[in-house]
Amino acid sequence: MSNLNLPEAALSRLTVYQRALVELSDSGIKTISSRELAEISGSNEAKVRKDLSYLGSYGTRGVGYDIERLINEIGVVLGGSQARPAILVGIGNLGRALSQYEGFKVSGFPIVGLVDTDPDVVGKNINGLKVKNLDGLDELVSETAAVLGIVATPATAAQEVIDCLVKAGIKSILNFAPAVVDVSAEVELRRVDLATELQILGYYDQLRKID
Repeated sequence: MSNLNLPEAALSRLTVYQRALVELSDSGIKTISSRELAEISGSNEAKVRKDLSYLGSYGTRGVGYDIERLINEIGVVLGGSQARPAILVGIGNLGRALSQYEGFKVSGFPIVGLVDTDPDVVGKNINGLKVKNLDGLDELVSETAAVLGIVATPATAAQEVIDCLVKAGIKSILNFAPAVVDVSAEVELRRVDLATELQILGYYDQLRKID
């Protein structure tokens, strides 16, 4: 496990670099320069060099960076060297889509449990997993050794669900519900509000039209 305390912006860029590097590796490419990595990741050369220096990687003049080594180094920092099982709560339209997303498993975050409160959904088999009731969350976390929670519920249910996840021992949560929730300092909560992101895009679209 890495003990690096990276700036959040650098951490975010490292995830982008990793995806790009994996694609290059799959194509048979062995090395890459900081300029090339900057171009395909939408960054700039100076940032790439600084970000990779956090890993202790400085490349070789005239050769560049070894792609496989970079993938491994970034993977260690991002915790990709071991799987971190996740439980998904909220099996509506968004939840079902998330449950089918292979990127979670590929990145080391397999979904090992599905949870809902709707009687019409509980008990159904979705993508090889039987949907459990929220009342059985503690037992499900224990059985699956899940360490992450993904919340895709309506806004009105988000706080209760997150409280249940924390009570069950989940301290790292990705929240897709459009709601502001309260958690203790020991809980790492990331919020993804799709409507907010669209509003931001709408703002920049409006600016372009004014210009």
